[in-house]
Formats: sequence, C-alpha cells, structure tokens
Amino acid sequence: MAKTVEPAAQRALPGRKAQAARNDELILAAARDVFLAEPKAPISAVAERAGVGISALYRRYPSKEELLRTLCYDGLRRYNTEAEAALENSDDWSALVEFLQRIVDADVHSLTTHLAGTFTPDESIVPDVRRSAELNAELLRRARESGRLRPGVTVADLGLILESCAAIALPDPERTAQLRRRVLALLIDGLATPGDLPGPPPEPGEFAHRWQRRGQ
Repeated sequence: MAKTVEPAAQRALPGRKAQAARNDELILAAARDVFLAEPKAPISAVAERAGVGISALYRRYPSKEELLRTLCYDGLRRYNTEAEAALENSDDWSALVEFLQRIVDADVHSLTTHLAGTFTPDESIVPDVRRSAELNAELLRRARESGRLRPGVTVADLGLILESCAAIALPDPERTAQLRRRVLALLIDGLATPGDLPGPPPEPGEFAHRWQRRGQ
C-alpha cells in the first residue's frame, strides 16, 4: 500500500497542531459531503463521517453556522484561486474556457446552490468577494478582446452557466462529472455564438435574497 504523504505545511507542525490540521481537513471534507446531501443534517453527522469526536469538532467549530460559513468561504477562495490560475493562460479566450472548466471540476457552485441561506455571512468575506468580482471582470474583458465572446454576455451570465452545471447531480460522482463537462461544452459554444441574447442579463444583487437566513 502506498504511504500517505502529508502536505509540507502539516509536516512542519508540532504533533498536536499537525493532528488538529488533519482533523480540520477531515471535518471540512465531511461537512461538504454531509451538507451538500442534506443542509439540515445535524453537526453530529459531520463528526461521525469525519471519524472525529464531537468535542474535537466543537473545539474547532463552536456551531453549525460557523462550520457552514467556513465551508462556503473556502469555496469562494477556491474559486478565486482557480480564476487566478486560469488568468496565467496567455490566450484570452482559452483563459475563460479554462476557468469555467476548473470551477465545474471543483464543484464550487454546489456550495452556493445548496447552502445559501443556511448561515449569516459576515464582513470577513468582503475582501474575497471583491477579489472575485475583479477576477471575473478581467476574465470577461480578455475574452471580449479576443473577439470570440458573444455580444451582451456579462459576468452575471457566468454564474448562471456554473450553477446550471452544478444542478446536474447523480449518485455516481464520475458520471456526474462527465455530464457536467458535456453540458459546459454546450454552454461554452453558446458563449461564442453570434447573435443577440433573449432578455436582459441578471441585475446586480438579483440573487442576493437567497443569502437571507432561512429556517434550519
């Protein structure tokens, strides 16, 4: 059996801190699986799936709300990381395509569609939200300058594309990934198709209502 190699950051930590870091990774991975399947699941289900004691989980995340907030905030930071990586592509059109593929593969938008409204966002996320807006605008600007982007496409349309792909979910993760990539290819073709788009694009803040806290 292959030996598990820990991340360098973990190897550099003292014993207890390294164990805490490992537990945190297990908790967040378990929380993603549990809450994407059932946002109303109890926090004890996360501890059970992660294989950690409920006391260890509560030491790191004193409430379900804080755990949900961390999960979604990590998703936004992953989104920004993938956008930054895509912008390293010198081909302006390919940068946008690569970005969309990266985000669909990372399944970031499932967190938005499933967990919006299950916690109250706080001010700590504002810098990452602003950074996301900057990255989106730059990706779209470059795609437009390539001459291949359909007229009338806005940053908000990218969110619609990504959420459409996230809506595809089957019991088999591999098949889900295949179908999401297939649909994304169709939608990318639509981004490069000449002609006017029907109706106006989403307005700024039009989907903000879903982040209002709803009952658990």
